[in-house]
Amino acid sequence: VQLQASGGGLVQAGGSLRLSCAASGRTLSSYAVGWFRQAPGKEREFVSVINWSDSRRYYAEYVQGRFTISRDAAKNTVYLQLNSLTPEDTAVYYCAEASGRFLVLPTTVRQYNFWGQGTQVTVSS
Repeated sequence: VQLQASGGGLVQAGGSLRLSCAASGRTLSSYAVGWFRQAPGKEREFVSVINWSDSRRYYAEYVQGRFTISRDAAKNTVYLQLNSLTPEDTAVYYCAEASGRFLVLPTTVRQYNFWGQGTQVTVSS
């Protein structure tokens, strides 16, 4: 599978963006798709995940209530809506796919098998 992340850009604090993660090569029906981000000099951190088969979602505490993850089966695409952005949200955002059945949705980098190339989100103050 190939994952193509897009939708990043430059936005002022308080603004919004919608990131997309389009999958090609096969469908995502048996997988979980997550979003991570990595700021300069920091480790890659978990943002959100959606389980494709039942749409269960989970968010990191620092984005809860501001970001929303969703999926479009017809487009084989996962979205991440980013609202109320702050400069602390500035990072490269990556989408990734984890295979398997999850009682607890995956939140660590090592649980994911395939990664997209990342899209830059920059929030100015």
